[in-house]
Amino acid sequence: MHVQESTVQPHINKQLLPPGSMGLPLLGESLELFFDKDFIEKRRTKYGSIFKTHILGHPTVCMVGPEAVRFVLSSHMDHFAWGSGWPASFEKILGHSLIFQDGEEHRRNRQLLMPAFQSKALAGYFDTMQATVSKYLAMWEQQRELTWYTAFKQATFDIGSQILLGANPGEEVAYLSHLSEVMTQGMYAPPWGKHLPTPFGRAIKARRKILAHVRKVVQKRQQQPTNDALSMLIGAKDEEGNSLTFEELTTQALLLLFASHETMTAMLTCACRELTLHPDVLQRARDEQLRLAAQGPITFEQLKAMPYLDQIMREVERLRAPGIGGFRGVVKPFEFNGYTVPAGWRVLYSTYGTHRTESVYPDPERFDPDRFSPERAEHKQQAFSLVGFGGGPRICMGFGFAQMEMKLLLAHLLRSYQWDLLPHQNLDVVLFPALKPKDGLKVYFRRWYPERKHDQALAETTPAADALPTTEHAQVQRCPYSGAVIS
Repeated sequence: MHVQESTVQPHINKQLLPPGSMGLPLLGESLELFFDKDFIEKRRTKYGSIFKTHILGHPTVCMVGPEAVRFVLSSHMDHFAWGSGWPASFEKILGHSLIFQDGEEHRRNRQLLMPAFQSKALAGYFDTMQATVSKYLAMWEQQRELTWYTAFKQATFDIGSQILLGANPGEEVAYLSHLSEVMTQGMYAPPWGKHLPTPFGRAIKARRKILAHVRKVVQKRQQQPTNDALSMLIGAKDEEGNSLTFEELTTQALLLLFASHETMTAMLTCACRELTLHPDVLQRARDEQLRLAAQGPITFEQLKAMPYLDQIMREVERLRAPGIGGFRGVVKPFEFNGYTVPAGWRVLYSTYGTHRTESVYPDPERFDPDRFSPERAEHKQQAFSLVGFGGGPRICMGFGFAQMEMKLLLAHLLRSYQWDLLPHQNLDVVLFPALKPKDGLKVYFRRWYPERKHDQALAETTPAADALPTTEHAQVQRCPYSGAVIS
């Protein structure tokens, strides 16, 4: 059942609302949310773990920290609805798919989608992932100079569209990728101008084109099933023997296509940034991969035996989690820390702020994969302190798919390749329109040979850096490899 927003209840005593500011008329604090990466932390310091604001056209409370996130995602989740939480443009573009569903509707559809993301299915996707990764590595080696954010976005979309929709590599994937990019650009745009050349209007037009393509693929898979995820969804049945309808299949497939690459693109780009800026971490990661390489090529099973790479990915998730958090609609009034929030408001639980909780993660701005070592395991001190992929009953069901793809790409890079920062770029990490280094992380890409010393290889193959990347900071820190300025 789709839960609608209810109106703000007038009997709630406004004095019990959380502290905070509603910002400017109409705009609220939306601009600060988008352009100030410390938006949450500044207000958390001033007001505490819950505060009010007005963002994206709606009165909202932000909740920060493991206890607050647990309240929203687990212990009191019946007070919140996904469907009424997100900005209106999201559902208009993505359709009434899984992330906008609640209650029995969500439970039933999640159950039908889950088989496509279980271990047996993931093992079946490995060869396609491996072949596609190899293709991009060869292409990048020929290209030499590339921007990691763009490169990873192309690779992850290619993998996702092949595995989830059975798309053909080449022109078909490129066509879908372009349409997906147009859709993404309209997500946070005001939901007007549906038939006009506005960002939202172009996103709706791109959605129609992708859906037309998806409908053709669904019809084809219904007649001739394959091993892709879409064929699994077509064959899935609930407890009563019912399958997803044709429209449900196309809508859920659109969501899977959209979700299959955005998060991974951001995390892979940030992982390469951190590895470049922390040569000690890079060396330990290479050492682990070289030990595994001595046992043979990368396999599905071998991906499960990379503990230090797992630590790196968790630390990237913590420090560079894509997205600021998750929105929910308040469908029942609730109390938290002595404050009351009425129905009809929205809640934004903050991953960005929660991952910087100093009582859990000391020196939270420092990149330190050993936080997640068996000896320290800082994330296990308190539940819901690492929530880059959500938590509770609605934790991201594509988590295993994402981990498999990211680890496969990084394992290949660590075993056989070197990427050095190019000059004239800003490495500061921005949150909008997507989490990434401001200029996308421009690098010189080449083969890496373990037996050769890094300095010798660098001198032989890397162009001279005659200028430094720009930065907004007066006090600069430089990359130990290229001299690039970092934040």
